[in-house]
Amino acid sequence: MRSRPILLTALAAMVLIGIAASASPGLAPSVADAPRPADAPASPVPTVTPTPTPTPVDPIATLSLEERVGQLFMVGSPVGKAAATTLHAVSERHAGAVFLHGRSSKGTAATARVTARFMKAAAASELPLWIATDQEGGAVQVLSGAGFDGIPAARTQAESGVARLRSDAARWGAQLRKAGVTMNLAPVADIVSSPEEAGQNAPIGALWREYGYDGTAVAAKAGAFAEGMREAGILPTFKHFPGLGRVEGNTDYTANVVDHVVTAGSADVGVYRSLISAGPSVVMVGTAVYEKIDPERPAVFSHTVVTDLLRGEVGFDGVVTTDDLSATAQVQKWKPAVRAVAAIGAGVDLVLVSADPKVFPEMYDAVLARAEDDPGFAEKVDAAARRVVEAKQLIAADEAEE
Repeated sequence: MRSRPILLTALAAMVLIGIAASASPGLAPSVADAPRPADAPASPVPTVTPTPTPTPVDPIATLSLEERVGQLFMVGSPVGKAAATTLHAVSERHAGAVFLHGRSSKGTAATARVTARFMKAAAASELPLWIATDQEGGAVQVLSGAGFDGIPAARTQAESGVARLRSDAARWGAQLRKAGVTMNLAPVADIVSSPEEAGQNAPIGALWREYGYDGTAVAAKAGAFAEGMREAGILPTFKHFPGLGRVEGNTDYTANVVDHVVTAGSADVGVYRSLISAGPSVVMVGTAVYEKIDPERPAVFSHTVVTDLLRGEVGFDGVVTTDDLSATAQVQKWKPAVRAVAAIGAGVDLVLVSADPKVFPEMYDAVLARAEDDPGFAEKVDAAARRVVEAKQLIAADEAEE
């Protein structure tokens, strides 16, 4: 029976060949390489069903035109009470934001009671209500009293290191959140010419609102303040594009304020490239006229400033707000309706109606009527509302993850 060992030896050899083939492809033919009989059925090819690409949902698709227009306004109220005019703006005309103006020393609890009334008025809306104030520090600090730190002016803040300033701002921001505030119209990003000339710059330098005298210093310190606010859940606002540090008159109280220095290539403009790249923010456009950029109209009404420069050259794709268009001396020669329409037409998203909210209905009606009659203007309204809503949704999503 000598054939049995021979058969076993042959089988062992075949096993070894198979092992070698699997370990080293190419050493032995695979099953797939074996000749297929002519009548053998072909191997079935699995059907791959492509995953459908989800259709993008327009964030303003469910909003009426009236609601879209309302999202484009931030309406003021005295900080000590929820003004009836502003409550009506929120509940009946869909105003997307409220601004607390004036001064209060009553602390966080009292402010929280005011903000709660506005939140209740906005309860029917599917969108969050932004509640803002001016909490820069120094001469511009709306909220004080129990629960709020006394915040030093920006010039003093700038003496701190970046890490310390960021930490301080996070604490100040947490105090705002406790009071129901969600947006701070700060920090100032204006560059003042020099310490020696600061006193001649009424809106910024004379009030110690500047973080420095060159783009590097302002970017570092204003950026640290903004980052601290973000850490606390507060949306910061850089102001006043394209720069208010080189003028003499304060646009709040003086008309015909013209900047003769700033150009599209100035550090005053360039600093925004650094600031806006660090995280979510709003940019406020000022009301001065810039002789070397657009000498014909205030920046806030200028397509050249807002759309071509800020959105185009600087690359900002977030929410752009105006400085106050209700009572500012610089814009009084235009009727309130004209101011609102001109700002939206220039590319602005949010019209600030702070000091005199009584003009809000006129502004709202004018923007709504223009959007109903002018398809091109209606597209600008939609684009602005979309940016506001997307910003609100992004912040709400971040908060939900926390």
